[in-house]
Amino acid sequence: MATTISVREHNVSVSNPQQRQRNEPQIEADLAATRDRLSASVAELIDQVHPNRIKQRLVGGAKQLANAELEDAKSKLFNARGDLRKERVAAIGGAVAGLLTFVLIIRTLVRRRRS
Repeated sequence: MATTISVREHNVSVSNPQQRQRNEPQIEADLAATRDRLSASVAELIDQVHPNRIKQRLVGGAKQLANAELEDAKSKLFNARGDLRKERVAAIGGAVAGLLTFVLIIRTLVRRRRS
């Protein structure tokens, strides 16, 4: 059963019997608390959709990813004591040399075909 009470010349419909016992300061305090929660929610929403904050989050994520990949690469080239893993460096050097040789051969073949 809904009851209508007057609060500062505003009619408010109350369906909960416990809420009928509240006085004007309690209602005003509830309204202030609700206003504060709404204000905080709007501030969070603005923070989430503001272009500068989006940019900051993306740049931060990219930096974090780059640092993680750098640490991963370091862990593959250096052992736990910090010594260089020579066999891995040799393998990487061989792969780079092979790639460079392949590119030069393809480049030479393409130039010969054009002339």
